[in-house]
Amino acid sequence: MRPGAPTVGAVRTAALLLGLAALGSTLWHGVDQPGEALAFGTLVALGELARWGAAPGEREAAPLAAAGALAYALLGESAGNATTHGVLQIVAVVAAASLAGIVPHLARGRGPGPDHLARRVLTVGFAAVCFQPLYNSGAVVRHLGDGPLYVLLLGLLLVLTALWDAVLAALLLRARTGYPYGPLLRDELRALLGIGSAVCATGTVMALGVAAAGLWALPVLAVPLLLTQVSYRRYEAVRTVNRQTIASLARATEVAGCTPPGHTRRVAALSAAVGRELGLSGTELTVLEHAALMHDIGQLSLVDPVEGGATALLPAEEQRRIALLGGEVVRRTGVPAAVAVIVERQADPYREQPLPARIVRTVNAYDDLASAGPGTGVGGGPGAALGALERLRLGTARDHHPDVVECLARVLARGGAAGVTPAVPG
Repeated sequence: MRPGAPTVGAVRTAALLLGLAALGSTLWHGVDQPGEALAFGTLVALGELARWGAAPGEREAAPLAAAGALAYALLGESAGNATTHGVLQIVAVVAAASLAGIVPHLARGRGPGPDHLARRVLTVGFAAVCFQPLYNSGAVVRHLGDGPLYVLLLGLLLVLTALWDAVLAALLLRARTGYPYGPLLRDELRALLGIGSAVCATGTVMALGVAAAGLWALPVLAVPLLLTQVSYRRYEAVRTVNRQTIASLARATEVAGCTPPGHTRRVAALSAAVGRELGLSGTELTVLEHAALMHDIGQLSLVDPVEGGATALLPAEEQRRIALLGGEVVRRTGVPAAVAVIVERQADPYREQPLPARIVRTVNAYDDLASAGPGTGVGGGPGAALGALERLRLGTARDHHPDVVECLARVLARGGAAGVTPAVPG
């Protein structure tokens, strides 16, 4: 069984049972206030449809759907009249509308996975359970009224719901990848400051707007979030172009014959996996990946190429010279200075290096040695990767930080990263 499968299965099962119970209850008892249910269901479905062109891996690719679902969960009045829908109807409407909006994407083979729908159902259920019983009992109006304290309550509930969603997202990603839970949760919490804050704010305003003005407020209040989504798409497109540009620059060493095919890609993928294992996240991981892609670019400045491109086998001074040349090249490409610093310092003694430079140095050495080229001293065949790890352990006095080496061994034992030769550390 795949590691983490029980956790993923438990979350999906909980969402499925809740969704089926909600749909069954709604079909049996009928839909209360069908106008509100239709309006919010349409908004959620359109929000899911609006994920067209969403970048892969976005944490919230359908912010309008998320905001609409949360607003329906926190809706107490519509045009001054108390609502009568309950928790199960809220979950049923959101689940059915989400499915309706996702189907066209699935037909194109680009739809979100089941985890997306599971999170949506459980998150909306959480928000509805926190608000609807409390509001329907009259306690909210009796103690808080409908003024600033009521608005503050809605904001607080949305913050708690966002935290719940972040916990679920990190839990599912931890189960699928095996990465440490702490950095994954930190990534999700940081994402709340971006599109997540816009979703929470819009959800609050929608619930208040419909309570005061009725359903006509929905299309008006949806426009700002749609514009935010378009801007976010453009920002992600720029980031994608930057990543592609860096990857193209990194391939220059392979095209020139300075490094073996696939070397930079393997080092970047494995460095990112080791970085996550060591607690890096967000921007730190991005800088690490870019530096790993460009770590050998200094070889383009050499008159005589390094045999096989294996810089790990060179004397320390020559490694440092190539690293400094590489840093100079990186600075002229317009890449952030933090990337150039890592490239420059990758050949320093590890006690003088920042953590990303330690990772790049160790992973690069591993890939050079595991390639089992002439003079590596680790032999060829299946034992090359294991021999490379042993060589790295022997170099922990000066060249490689022990924690980085052992972390690399754990990542490789789990299967490594895409395109990386796995090894079973001894």
